[in-house]
Amino acid sequence: MQDIYMLLQDPAAWIALLTLIVMEVVLGIDNLVFISILTNKLPEHQRVPARRVGIGLALVMRLVLLGTIAWIVQLTTPIFELFGRGFSWKDVILIGGGLFLVWKATKEIHHNVEPTEKGEDFIATSATGTLSAAIVQILLLDLVFSVDSIITAVGMTEHLPIMVTAVCVAVFVMLVAATPLANFIERNPTIVMLALSFLLMIGMTLIADGMGFHVPKGYIYAAMAFSGLVELLNMLMRRKSRK
Repeated sequence: MQDIYMLLQDPAAWIALLTLIVMEVVLGIDNLVFISILTNKLPEHQRVPARRVGIGLALVMRLVLLGTIAWIVQLTTPIFELFGRGFSWKDVILIGGGLFLVWKATKEIHHNVEPTEKGEDFIATSATGTLSAAIVQILLLDLVFSVDSIITAVGMTEHLPIMVTAVCVAVFVMLVAATPLANFIERNPTIVMLALSFLLMIGMTLIADGMGFHVPKGYIYAAMAFSGLVELLNMLMRRKSRK
């Protein structure tokens, strides 16, 4: 209790908290885009519950991982070597998650380009989309993004209360933004393709990070922001032409 009181009086702790909240919210955007696209495949009455369950699982997973920080830190220790480079469990998780995202985004892009073909993906159509299947896939990506998020938090501060607070605030922001974002994506079909392209890029970035080729997150989010701005201008132009 005394440690928490001392943290509340420390300006550096508040700066670390605000910085970490921003970082966690930014890192959560990837997860949120995936959840929005995935849940929009479900029947309308299942979408909000699926988002809440998915984001709730993300919070639980992050808090559980925070409770095992000593184990999380060890995830960066190499467990085997390949082509002269050591790979850790973190690398394996990032590569696996990246491959899953690339596969998922590619299948969804194919389904949007060729909607008459019944894809092999078991949630490719609303007819085959189920709440349990969506939650399983959300859980898989929650694991990847949670590990990345917690390792980032551990690298920024050593105080567990700051990490827990930042994670809870970031997940709350995700929960508030999930439905508006999903509705916006559903109302604008071209946004779906843009979001899937983002997921494809994020998947390749995760694979690159896992292979040891670090891509600065700033470049990724700058590219996403610029693409989003161009798409927003296109939407305004289309709306004006319809009038």
